[in-house]
Amino acid sequence: MSKVKEAVLAIFFTLFALSAFAQTGSVRGRIIDAKTKRPLEFVNVSIRATGTQTPLTGTVSDSTGVFRINRVKNGTYTLTASFIGYKSVEKEFTISPTARNVNVKNILLEEDSQVIDEIQVVGQRAQMRFEIDKKVFDVESNISQAGGSASELLENIPSVEVDNEGEISLRGNSSVTIWINGKASGLSADNQAQILEQIPAESIERIELITNPSAKFSPEGTSGIINIILKKNRKAGYYGSFQVGADILGGYNASGSINYSSGKIESYLNVGYRQRKSEGKDYTDRINLDDQGNPISYLNQKGWNDRDGGSLFTRAGLTLHLTQTDHIGIEGFGHFGSRNSNNTIRYESDVPGSFTSSERISDSDNSSKGGNINLDYKHEFSEKSNLVARASWDLWVSDGTSTYKQHSLYPENKETSSWQQQESDNRSQSWEFQADYVNQFTEESKLEAGYKGTLSSQKSPVETYSGETEATAAFDELLYNKYSYDRNIQALYATFSTKVNNFGLQLGLRGEYTDTETKSLGYRETEATAIPYKDDYFSLFPSLFLSYSLPKNHEIQVNYTRRISRPRGWQLNPFMNMTDSLNISFGNPYLSPEYSNSFELNYIKTWEKHTLSVSTYYRNTDDVIQRIRYREGDVMKSTSANITQSSSAGAEIVAKNKLLKFLDFTTTLNFYYNELEGFSYLPAGADTPVTGERDDNFSWTGKIIANAMLPYAISLQATGSYNSKQIIAQGHREASYRLDLGARKFFFDRKINLSISVQDILNSRSWHSITSGNGFKQDSDSWRKGGVFRFTLSYNFGNMKASKQKQQRPSEEMNMMEEEF
Repeated sequence: MSKVKEAVLAIFFTLFALSAFAQTGSVRGRIIDAKTKRPLEFVNVSIRATGTQTPLTGTVSDSTGVFRINRVKNGTYTLTASFIGYKSVEKEFTISPTARNVNVKNILLEEDSQVIDEIQVVGQRAQMRFEIDKKVFDVESNISQAGGSASELLENIPSVEVDNEGEISLRGNSSVTIWINGKASGLSADNQAQILEQIPAESIERIELITNPSAKFSPEGTSGIINIILKKNRKAGYYGSFQVGADILGGYNASGSINYSSGKIESYLNVGYRQRKSEGKDYTDRINLDDQGNPISYLNQKGWNDRDGGSLFTRAGLTLHLTQTDHIGIEGFGHFGSRNSNNTIRYESDVPGSFTSSERISDSDNSSKGGNINLDYKHEFSEKSNLVARASWDLWVSDGTSTYKQHSLYPENKETSSWQQQESDNRSQSWEFQADYVNQFTEESKLEAGYKGTLSSQKSPVETYSGETEATAAFDELLYNKYSYDRNIQALYATFSTKVNNFGLQLGLRGEYTDTETKSLGYRETEATAIPYKDDYFSLFPSLFLSYSLPKNHEIQVNYTRRISRPRGWQLNPFMNMTDSLNISFGNPYLSPEYSNSFELNYIKTWEKHTLSVSTYYRNTDDVIQRIRYREGDVMKSTSANITQSSSAGAEIVAKNKLLKFLDFTTTLNFYYNELEGFSYLPAGADTPVTGERDDNFSWTGKIIANAMLPYAISLQATGSYNSKQIIAQGHREASYRLDLGARKFFFDRKINLSISVQDILNSRSWHSITSGNGFKQDSDSWRKGGVFRFTLSYNFGNMKASKQKQQRPSEEMNMMEEEF
């Protein structure tokens, strides 16, 4: 630990020393449409030494039309702004010791009517780019996931993993926050897997990975934030698309979108329906041990499951530009779905007094609906100062009925049967209120401050009917539970950033007050008699970012943040779920949040056809929440507990290489070392403590995306990934790998395209874990059917102005994720 701190301090002092040698400046400005007076995004801006014709460096304008080029040496230059369908504009400027930072202000571009009719889109968007505080992955050109869902799309994002139950991990850590358009949008750890399954991949524009967010952002999630940006373009005119698709398992999808924008109004509407089917298998082999660790019996189970369901996802938004400085917008999305799951488990056992074989059949029907409504207001005090206020409301409702039938055979041909039906009604809603103020004092210094309040409530009552048969079943008082979870978070933050020549600094501090209350009511228990569990606490979250720009497009960044991972609703619920009498799970209302200190060192180098990013990171976490298991007789029980401390260190290498005109690769390698300290924990009602030895291991993951642009408007894509062995509480998870393939062909001047994809073509991805604890050793594996072929047909329509920007990089929305050093 001390050596790591010494290394970090050495890096900090090195960056401060290097800043004394900075001898470069910057140029910035804004691109405006000369006719509509609206900002233009994606405009190519390049500079060259005056008197020469070779560009030295360049960039593109963002959604507000603003561009900036750093690391410009002393000298006189010519700046060129060019955009398809517009006449190019040139401006001359000079960088000198007395004029380090030049602002060319507004550059007006006029349409070129002769060019518009000749526009033809060729090529494919870059899939990855780096920004000061995040990595951005543009997913519109992701062929292998055409017609898929948001969760399937995330599986192909570097450093992101999605397991068989839809749980998402970032850099091997499942404590990650998922956002939609820069906010929670109703997603929580309890429902995000279901919601992401319902969001169509074609409605997503890009995915941002923020591995070490500053104090401006929520500190929730010790490994960082995954921000999903949905499509909402700001091009002039009208345009839209229709899409249909199907796969060999019987799933299908259809969607349509329409957009209209003018100088005063921007609007969009998107509707999509998806029918999903999947098949899977699993097994668990358990050996029961005596006090000396000798085998005394076994319990093995094999399972088969089929899942199918449909979902409707719709989005709409309207933005009004009331004046040049006042903008108001309202947007929302809704999802309505149903899912059916059939699962068969067959058991074999030689536990004394237990069955020798048994079959358990489960049938679950669930319906869900929910959505988000968001109201935004933005006032620009000046070009360098603005205020953004936001209010949003989220609702998530999930109703379900599950039926369990079990038939068991005992020695001497004795047979038993049981029947259970469980009904649940999960409802959660939240309000968010947020205000953010930005004041840029100078070209290089900026203050940001804001407030965010989150009020959330969750209720999940469960009723169960039990009996030998359906006809004899009666209400089961022991399996009744009425659970509620309320959490309010009030937060204030402030960040200050500045830049002196090539040296950048950002300091931030965020304070959060959290108020939580949980209740679990048994049968005949009332709100008045129930004893709630309350936990109120205040936390501070500092952040520090240092950056230094070296010559020839090298950049180094060091940052530190403090993070938190609060317990999830299901982890706190003490209700014992005994629907599977051999595997009983329950929550722990006394869980405390995890706190982490996170350090990162980032290096970025860009060439004309290559980009390299190397990140090293270190994270230590206190009060780690882990799922633990222990055996009581032939029953396996599991719960969550703050059991230990952990530390992890790693290196992430991301490279983008354009090897030929038609071929490029995006490669990610993630190496990390994890350490879990030993623990001893006594669950409520248990006779002996659950213990775990200190464990550590070195793990790595690799992911590569290859894109090929062929003649006749054909593009190919292959995505391969590998996850090595990884430790978990009480054991480890075995290695896994996967390969996806996709192809796309454009027709009729690129208005129609056909995509064909194959997911997990080798049928190789599984979740295989080996665990052990007091009185047991267990080997478990589960996997979904791979080799699934999918076909997707899309049609695009609209005026020519909507196509001007397609060959450029995707838009940067005016949302709260914007940061600038």
